[in-house]
Amino acid sequence: MSKITTKMKRHVRHVLKDENPTIWVGKDGLSAQSISEIEKQLQRNKMVKVRILPAALKELTTAEEIANKAAKETEAALVEVRGHVFILFRKRKAEPESPIP
Repeated sequence: MSKITTKMKRHVRHVLKDENPTIWVGKDGLSAQSISEIEKQLQRNKMVKVRILPAALKELTTAEEIANKAAKETEAALVEVRGHVFILFRKRKAEPESPIP
C-alpha cells in the first residue's frame, strides 16, 4: 500500500465529500472485475469512492476488511472508511514509454 500524509487525506476527503460513490461492491464481494474497475479509476482520477452494499457484508466480513483488501490489491492508500463507504487514493503509475522509431 502506498503512503499518504494526513494533509493529503484531508484534501482527498474534501474533494470527494459531495461526490457519490462511483463503484459498488455487491453480493459477489470484491471480485476481480471490481478490482480492475478500481484500478482504472485510480489511474484516471487518483482517487475513488466505493460503496459496499449490505449484501456484500457476510457474518464474518466487515467494511474495514473489504476496504483493506481493496487497498492491498490495488496498491493504494486507504484514506477513510465511514459506514459502508471507503475512499482509496493512489498516485498515477507511470506509463511505460514506447520507443520512438
